[in-house]
Amino acid sequence: MNNATILWADDEIDLLRPHIMYLEEKGYHVVPVTSGRDALDVLEGVDIVFLDEQMPGLSGIDTLKAIKERWPQLPVVMITKSEEEHIMDDALGGKINDYLIKPVSPSQLLLTVKKHTEGRRLRSEHSTQGYQQQFREIGMQLGDCQTATEWEEMYRRLVFWDLELASTDDENIHDIFLSQRREAGAQFCRFYEGMYRDWLSGRAEKPLMSQTVVRERLVPMLKDKTPVFLIVIDNFRYDQWKYVQPLVEPLMRVEHDELYWTILPTTTQFARNAMFAGLMPSEIERKYPQWWVNEDEEGYKNQYEDELLDEQLRRHGLNVKHSYNKVLNAQYGRRLVERVDDLMRYDLNVVIYNFVDMLSHASTDSHVVRELADTDRAYRSLTRSWMEHSPLMELLRELSERKVRVVITTDHGSTRVERPVRVKGDREVSVNLRYKQGRLLDYNPKEVFEVKDPAQLFLPRRHVTSPYIFARAGDFFAYPNNYNQYVQLYTGTFQHGGVSMEETLVPWVTLSPRR
Repeated sequence: MNNATILWADDEIDLLRPHIMYLEEKGYHVVPVTSGRDALDVLEGVDIVFLDEQMPGLSGIDTLKAIKERWPQLPVVMITKSEEEHIMDDALGGKINDYLIKPVSPSQLLLTVKKHTEGRRLRSEHSTQGYQQQFREIGMQLGDCQTATEWEEMYRRLVFWDLELASTDDENIHDIFLSQRREAGAQFCRFYEGMYRDWLSGRAEKPLMSQTVVRERLVPMLKDKTPVFLIVIDNFRYDQWKYVQPLVEPLMRVEHDELYWTILPTTTQFARNAMFAGLMPSEIERKYPQWWVNEDEEGYKNQYEDELLDEQLRRHGLNVKHSYNKVLNAQYGRRLVERVDDLMRYDLNVVIYNFVDMLSHASTDSHVVRELADTDRAYRSLTRSWMEHSPLMELLRELSERKVRVVITTDHGSTRVERPVRVKGDREVSVNLRYKQGRLLDYNPKEVFEVKDPAQLFLPRRHVTSPYIFARAGDFFAYPNNYNQYVQLYTGTFQHGGVSMEETLVPWVTLSPRR
């Protein structure tokens, strides 16, 4: 039985006695009143309000506004005889939670009450039961993942259940899911390490990757005369996209939602330069040495993205006007929104947003941010909060009023690291926690993805004896002489550079305005 309390305000409440009796038989307590004034006097302890729109004295709309001023989270359901659009607009503008047209049936009322008073519990139970039913199927599918396409579908499925199970408070089911996701992560690393060299060498057909995504996805779009906005959110994971997608969909229609595979290392210096150049890092270094800066050299590692993109477009026979914009703060982002009419003159507008990457780094540098983003769920929540109030949403609102096509993508993702792996090296070893390159590296080959010859991965070679090693799944590299400090400082933070589904499988989403 239920013990939720329903406040029902209707000047003809006596005619509703059969409905009230039905709800009470279902275990609900109904408090009937005949006016808006009376309703405002008995709100204490109420779980949901049924509110007649046409009442003498204080109208339903005015009562709604008064309720929301005092109890903004209290669910209010407007019940009316009128189907006039302006009344619906007034009710929705007053933050109504639901809307029913008279005559209403008992089953309608019951469904509405359950939705607003028991919805979270019911969704939680449904999600838990659904995952329990699919647990074995997912486990069997994991054993059968043999191709890039199958791994993409597996990752989509895991992201779906990750988001779906966020509505449940059942810690046991969370633990079961995390265990299955870790197993999937380990198997993914074995697949990726086994195929990566073959993809790059041409011995196996490669999936859509950093160095091919512009040629295969963006270039065909540019052959149309509709302006394209390429929005690159640095360090943006697929699960973050799916979590913010409901914010975008009222403005933009999702035409294509796909994944592409980033190259190694999964960092901006390598992956984003490869994306804009349409070349692997060693090819960029050889072909455009003036635009490549090695890790041990002074200078900003991504300051020539615009030039690399321009050269790639020319190689593909496109002479398009394009702009390049890097948004490092909200002030610049808002100025960019003000320039939308000017940007419409270009065939392509590249806009890079760095907030999510800064958030990832802040989880290491700031104890406060680490507390706020100590889980994948919390990390997604912070991303959504930023997105909702960001200049990027302002830009999307402006673009939704114009004839454009929009791509939302990234250069790489990040993963929450949990297990330290010991590694030694000299002072010239790269500082990234998820990959290392340098002479005199000392490590356990069984604990890392080892690449002794960087040329196999089309990576620049700093020295004759400079292998690359990459951390897997939730691992991170720690130096033995500062081991405890590393463990304390970096465990539970979000890092990138290595091999994991979260870093490697990233979104390429094509949007168009709904209007």
